[in-house]
Amino acid sequence: MSKQCPSCGSSHTVKNGTIHNKKQKYQCQTCKRQFVPNNSKVYINNQTKELIDKLLLEKISLAGIIRVTGVSEKWLQNYVNRNFAEVSQSIKCTQKKPEKLTIECDEMWSFVGSKNNKQWLWLAIDIETKEIVAFSLGERGEKGANQLWNSLPGIYRQCAICYTDFRSAYDMVFPDCRQLSVGKETGLTAHIERLNNTLRQRISRLRLKNFIFF
Repeated sequence: MSKQCPSCGSSHTVKNGTIHNKKQKYQCQTCKRQFVPNNSKVYINNQTKELIDKLLLEKISLAGIIRVTGVSEKWLQNYVNRNFAEVSQSIKCTQKKPEKLTIECDEMWSFVGSKNNKQWLWLAIDIETKEIVAFSLGERGEKGANQLWNSLPGIYRQCAICYTDFRSAYDMVFPDCRQLSVGKETGLTAHIERLNNTLRQRISRLRLKNFIFF
């Protein structure tokens, strides 16, 4: 018994091999469309993808996006992963003069999946412009600090004073002439600490209980 083509409605179809799960595939001899009868695969249309993009920009949680759009958790995570892979990992900063450059550095952690998989987000901001000038994502120790240092624009590595907390990883990587460890009571890292607090408050995925990196 021939199958009806879902595109043109023709019954002039023939068997044309199988797909990955061994389901029979057909080809329409009228419009040449290949199809699988009663295909259960759901295709996400562009309108839904545009809505998902807007919801992500509004910092809606993945669980909330799933409830609104009806997409599966696996599809949404793969979609976000693909989009993240296309984002540039470098930060564009306004041009600076070498005089009196000062940055604040801090880090925050959470976990992916379980508390045994801790991840650290390192950030550096320019005190004068409040721009994020560098970031690192990954380990807690020397490697993470080294990634942060290397992601700083050259003019900051050469000329800036870097205020940090007393984490030993900074001492291992940052040159002594560029780095100064300070306590919170000094207020010299207040801007970066405020930024981290704001990120946690406004981005649900950065809260400790449901933190997810993509």
